[in-house]
Amino acid sequence: MNKKTNELAEDQIQLGPEAGAEDDVLQAEVAALTAERDDYRDRFMRTLADAENIRKRAERDRREGEQYGATRLARDLLPVYDNLTRALDAAGDDQRAAAPGLIEGVELTLRELTNVMDRHGVKKVMPNVGEPFDPQLHQAMFEAPVPGTKAGDIIQVLTPGFLLHDRLLRAAQVGVSSTPKS
Repeated sequence: MNKKTNELAEDQIQLGPEAGAEDDVLQAEVAALTAERDDYRDRFMRTLADAENIRKRAERDRREGEQYGATRLARDLLPVYDNLTRALDAAGDDQRAAAPGLIEGVELTLRELTNVMDRHGVKKVMPNVGEPFDPQLHQAMFEAPVPGTKAGDIIQVLTPGFLLHDRLLRAAQVGVSSTPKS
């Protein structure tokens, strides 16, 4: 025991019963202060955990903003891709012969658009005929019974789909085989 504790113990012995009442008051104050300290510690720990959660959420939002911030722009560029593709598909041999420079310019524009989309994480989803239909990546535009196919197989691809990193921008529009008629 240290000297101060000894003096307190001697004071209690000399004071008698009044010292016991004072001791009870002191113990009650110590208990109240301990409870208050524990309450503050609990609040502090909760606040610290909340701050950490907010930091993590902000970091996740920042990463998603970097990755997916161009979603609207990418969606707006998809019709441009579709129109350039349709223009090239519609050009017959006589148009290609009559205006080779124009056709080459459209091809170069489509290639450059595709390269820009690739650089920014936009990937084309082009299913093959005969693959099974995947509702996560494909949108069924029609269903038709086709002999020699299983129900749920892709029978025609109308337009390709696109992903931005791992999120679907546009589902590939496909025709799907229904149960073939016997």
